[in-house]
Amino acid sequence: MNTRRLFFFSLLLVGIQWNMLAQTNNSIVDEVIWVVGDEAILRSDVEKVRTQAGRISGNPYCVIPEKLAIQKLFLHQAQIDSIEASDDQINRYVEAQVNEWVQTAGSKEKLEEYRNMTMTQIREETYDLVKDNQTMELVKEHLTKDIKVTPAEVRHFFKDIPEDSLPLIPTQVEVELLTEHPRIQQEEIDRVKNELRDYTKRINDGSSSFSTLAILYSEDPGSARQGGEMDYMSKMDLDPAFANVAWSLTDPKKVSKIVESQYGFHIIQLIDKKGDKLKLRHILKKPRVEKKDIDASLSRLDSIAADIRERKFSFEDAASNLSDDKDSRNNNGLMFNVTIDHSGSRIRTSRFKMAELPTEIARVVEGLDVGEVSKPFTMIDKAGKEQCCIIKLKSRIKAHAANIAEDFQVLQQIVQEKRSDEFLNKWIREKQQTTYIRINPDWVNCEFEYPGWVKE
Repeated sequence: MNTRRLFFFSLLLVGIQWNMLAQTNNSIVDEVIWVVGDEAILRSDVEKVRTQAGRISGNPYCVIPEKLAIQKLFLHQAQIDSIEASDDQINRYVEAQVNEWVQTAGSKEKLEEYRNMTMTQIREETYDLVKDNQTMELVKEHLTKDIKVTPAEVRHFFKDIPEDSLPLIPTQVEVELLTEHPRIQQEEIDRVKNELRDYTKRINDGSSSFSTLAILYSEDPGSARQGGEMDYMSKMDLDPAFANVAWSLTDPKKVSKIVESQYGFHIIQLIDKKGDKLKLRHILKKPRVEKKDIDASLSRLDSIAADIRERKFSFEDAASNLSDDKDSRNNNGLMFNVTIDHSGSRIRTSRFKMAELPTEIARVVEGLDVGEVSKPFTMIDKAGKEQCCIIKLKSRIKAHAANIAEDFQVLQQIVQEKRSDEFLNKWIREKQQTTYIRINPDWVNCEFEYPGWVKE
């Protein structure tokens, strides 16, 4: 991901509460400073980013509105092309981001205190930011999907670039993983199921609506505020257990039986069917894990790690037989890094840059020697569940100047991004000419990256 995309991602993931707007008589002073198409950019939008985005190169009152205006162009194109980010993907990013904040703050309670928001409010705010970012990236992928880079172009790029300008390939690692989900007490499972049964009873007797209960109690941040409603989805878009129950529903007035998915326990209601897609609403409840059960899992993994160090068996054998992580278990514990290039092709490699690893794993890897097995630690999995882990650092490839023999794939991606950026820059300039743009006179005296905002 290039510098511009990294900035844009951090810009759109600003999730820290802001309260530094200008105030007069305790009333927020705000104004429309830009209009792009039929979308307004407010002074408060800029202040929100400025106060929390960290160091910004250039005048923030020029840089930030322009970045927000570019976002508006891409989101408008998403409407034209009917491009939407999936709730499942958004929720995974939201959970990963929120869990990282919890780890940094030390606990959910400390995060809520620091942000002066509830966890639900934090998730809702983050959901909107992530949704816009994901949608924009999907539009970029759609616009550049036909751009192809041949091996000859990569070799030409490598041949022409001065040696002292060769891209620096950052340190990469290969990591093996063994995980265990702590046991959840039956009493806690029963508590969650009884809550869902009570919701079903209240829906069936008419004392509460499904939507109201979802807003109040569902632990799915993406759908809760929509009354539990999800977008139209195919069977392949959903957890298999959830999908099987959802596709058995025929009466919109009925509530499903309780179903367990990788995310927790649900009740589901059918809203509509369109072709091979369903529109559903659901309520998700997640059983809580007790500290004693986390400690028990950590102790078991500590014993396994000790046996591996004493060479009673290998890490690979332990991972393939004992790990709960489905993605790596079939690879003898080896983690794989899957990315999508500009053409939509999946790139699968066992090498990770440190920034591409889950935060908790990256912290542990930093202190390991090659071949060393870590102490057990906890982290949050893709479904938002706490799990206990040990890892082994299989290899560490130190940072080096790119060479075509070992880093062809990286060089190909660089050339691909260069051509895609050129295409998108041209696209933005063309959109500027065909989109209604009005800028408050106080905001026009800027050296913009794209000068076409100010119409002569």
